[in-house]
Amino acid sequence: MGLRDKASKIDFASLLAPASVAGAELKAPKTAPGAMMAHANDARSELLRENEELRGRAARSTELEAELAEAVSDLRGWEGAKPVRLLDPAQIGRSRFANRHASSYLGDEFERLKREIMEAGGNVQPIKVRPGKGGDESAYEIVFGHRRHEACRQLGLPVSAVVDNLDDRTLFVEMDRENRERADLSPWEQGVMYLKALDQGLFSSNRQLATALAIDPSNLGKSLSLAKLPEDVVAAFATPLDIQLRWAPLLNKALEDDPAGLLKRAGEMAAHRGARGPKAVLGYLVASPTSVPGAVTVEPQTLTVNGKKAATLRFDAVGRAALHVHRPLSTAQQAALRQMAEDFVKGL
Repeated sequence: MGLRDKASKIDFASLLAPASVAGAELKAPKTAPGAMMAHANDARSELLRENEELRGRAARSTELEAELAEAVSDLRGWEGAKPVRLLDPAQIGRSRFANRHASSYLGDEFERLKREIMEAGGNVQPIKVRPGKGGDESAYEIVFGHRRHEACRQLGLPVSAVVDNLDDRTLFVEMDRENRERADLSPWEQGVMYLKALDQGLFSSNRQLATALAIDPSNLGKSLSLAKLPEDVVAAFATPLDIQLRWAPLLNKALEDDPAGLLKRAGEMAAHRGARGPKAVLGYLVASPTSVPGAVTVEPQTLTVNGKKAATLRFDAVGRAALHVHRPLSTAQQAALRQMAEDFVKGL
């Protein structure tokens, strides 16, 4: 039989079939062409397998790249963020730029803050601190959040805080920004804070301070003037937090025109602190030198009988009373009024 006849009888399709079909093994090729075809088939299968494996790796690589890009995007969102820590309030001290008056930790507003923190199990909004300077000083110094810190201290709760390394000027700027955004400080407290910054050389001038804090230079000047008021004048009010920014020009003018009289009137008001509201105190303090001492600062009260004015009751700024009866009184009525007044005074 010739080679052509032998080749015509070879089943080339069987050479490309898998090594086993339904569990039966193929017979090993007996001729050189068959061996060559078997080798080619094996090489092709290996290439297909490697190709599939590479495609799988490429697909996984694409998935990993997408996951990595998402993770990087999430990390960028936290860029610059500082971790929040739970600190012992006893380890945290007030800043030397602290501007909180003691009365800030009293009253209904502070009690509401304490109640909110107690119900939440801690301060939801973290305070900010910086590391202390070592030695006998506290481990941390408050940047802002003095009231939240004090509330946690009184409640015996750890305080949530962000710790950041800040220089004095940055601390001051952040403290001021936080307080103004919260509308949380009185004009007098704000003025005390600004005065400390100038006295300690953080800023060389009022203008530089106003520029750094982005505040109105005129309001800065008013706040500073309130902070510079004599202690006796400040003590005339129930609390310095009552002093309004718009009162600065009036108090300054009274201090310039009649310093002795202002201090005298302030002493009188301090002796009866809390008897009159802030506006009444201001009116008494800025009374002109020619005014009669104890001038009326509230509207008189008219007492009537059968629709007719019978008497007028007046109170001055410190709460002193004066009663003027417009009708003549009999001896018996005078005695009755005297007895009533004596009984009232005994109860003071």
